[in-house]
Amino acid sequence: MRELSVPPTHTVGPDEALPDMVAHNAAEHGAEVGLRRQEGERWVDVTHAEFAEQVRAVAKGLVAGGVQAGDRVGLLAKTRYEWTVLDFAIWTAGAVVVPVYETSSSDQIAWILADSGARAIVVESADHAAAVDSVRDQAPDLGPVWVIDEDALGTLSAAGDEVPDSELAARRATLTPDSLATLIYTSGTTGRPKGCELTHANFLFEIGNGMTLLEKFLNRDGSMLLFIPLAHVLARVLQVGAIKTRTVLGHTPDIKDLVGDLGRFQPTFVLAVPRVFEKVYNSAKATADEGGKGKVFDKAAAVAVAWSRAQDTGGPSLGLKLQHAVFDKLVYGKLRAALGGRCVAAISGGAPLGERLGHFFRGIGVTVYEGYGLTETTAAAAVNHDAAFKMGTVGRPLPGTDAAIAEDGEVLLRGGIVMRGYWQNEKATAEAIDAEGWFHTGDIGELDSQGFLKITGRKKEILVTAGGKNVAPAVLEDSVRAHALVSQCIVVGDQKPFIAALITLDADALPAWLKSHGKDASLTAAQLRDDPDVLAELDAAVTRANKAVSHAESIRKFRVLDVDFTEDNGTLTPSLKLKRNVVMKEYAGEVEALYASSSASR
Repeated sequence: MRELSVPPTHTVGPDEALPDMVAHNAAEHGAEVGLRRQEGERWVDVTHAEFAEQVRAVAKGLVAGGVQAGDRVGLLAKTRYEWTVLDFAIWTAGAVVVPVYETSSSDQIAWILADSGARAIVVESADHAAAVDSVRDQAPDLGPVWVIDEDALGTLSAAGDEVPDSELAARRATLTPDSLATLIYTSGTTGRPKGCELTHANFLFEIGNGMTLLEKFLNRDGSMLLFIPLAHVLARVLQVGAIKTRTVLGHTPDIKDLVGDLGRFQPTFVLAVPRVFEKVYNSAKATADEGGKGKVFDKAAAVAVAWSRAQDTGGPSLGLKLQHAVFDKLVYGKLRAALGGRCVAAISGGAPLGERLGHFFRGIGVTVYEGYGLTETTAAAAVNHDAAFKMGTVGRPLPGTDAAIAEDGEVLLRGGIVMRGYWQNEKATAEAIDAEGWFHTGDIGELDSQGFLKITGRKKEILVTAGGKNVAPAVLEDSVRAHALVSQCIVVGDQKPFIAALITLDADALPAWLKSHGKDASLTAAQLRDDPDVLAELDAAVTRANKAVSHAESIRKFRVLDVDFTEDNGTLTPSLKLKRNVVMKEYAGEVEALYASSSASR
């Protein structure tokens, strides 16, 4: 077993807890701006003192509402300022936060509330409150429901007027580093979600050892706009990290007007999943094509990638430097402006980004630091950073984290970031964490000679063809998905004679592509699944993807589906991961058609 151990740079004190950072900021830096709250298209500054006072007032309201130390409190809302207030307020009341994705179904809400034994919940809207009420009979421990859109924060603050400061001090005294901070339920790509028990120490260890690697961007002079769901562990850790490092924090609930939000907030640092970076690239490409500047963009993109690659091989030549400088004025500056004009770096998590996109963004002046981790590891277990950066990897393990590659290629992790276990599920905990403390991630990966970790696939997603060839689908899927017309790709072929794929089209990219090809821009994916020009584009994307694998692993056939994979139709998790088991069940007929026909769709 190949193993790497990295000593910690930070240890958690014997009496530390997450609410302390809010109190410290208020006492030592109270007048400084800590957050910015969105009001329409305006951003309103919130000082550390104002934030701390609001957290304390809401915490008192929770106490007045019957929340006891150690109680689980649900939090169901989009990413917004109130989420962060409530997160810290629940901790200040000595309780445990149970995030629920705002897109969750009634069945999912019922399971999380019942399994966690939640005593109360704060939801965003009246519709969410109705969804909770509809399953109340399945959550017998549930008490009050507060609604953010109905001024939950104001209601709670008013209700807590009579609660003395001494009560909050008593609640703080109940907390230790080993106290449970949150139960985060896994997205559930298979089966019922399990509640990951993350302690105050887990968060503090992750932030203390991980945030220092990114201190160039996460500091009092920096700013970060969060737009991925705060129910996701990575956004949650970055939120807490921003409070700890006094990085100015903003929230936006969705990405419908992301360019506008970025332009108004002007962050220096953003966090996103790979699909967002793909969308930024594909949107810029489509705009250039539509304006007759597609060739210029393609050349600029090639130069950006070449310039980035040269950073790892001795530096760019004089000619490449000159080309890069020209395109910086013509193209790259406009792309940076679309990110707000001040953004110099980003973190990508949740899925592999791919080398091509990584080099492209570094080439335009916005380095994307790819990392790796799971809910069970309190987000990042490894991350690229300035002092240790290697494109195509997820970086070296965080300080204080041990990493190993088992005999079967599985990535194992150990250290202060690993969860305490799965809530009320000893069997699952024993299966995930062995007697030596190693957490079995389920991911397949490699550790190179310099200690950089590379993830090559999921253990459960390895396909074995009828000929016995083991195939990791991720590398093929990532490459095909990089094409502007592609939204999603799932590679199939388990126990089949060859590898094939199902592909969905990107509805946002279609109109510009259709217009540039002289076609009716109103045509839908369902009408285009057999279009010769579309198939030719996708064939080229598949051919490019196949260059990364052996002939036996290559995609021989593909089919275009008439609908996309989405969270709404149950094929994607809230963090945009593909639910393979659902897709394979729902589209079994399409898969069989790939192998029933002797002629390829390519």
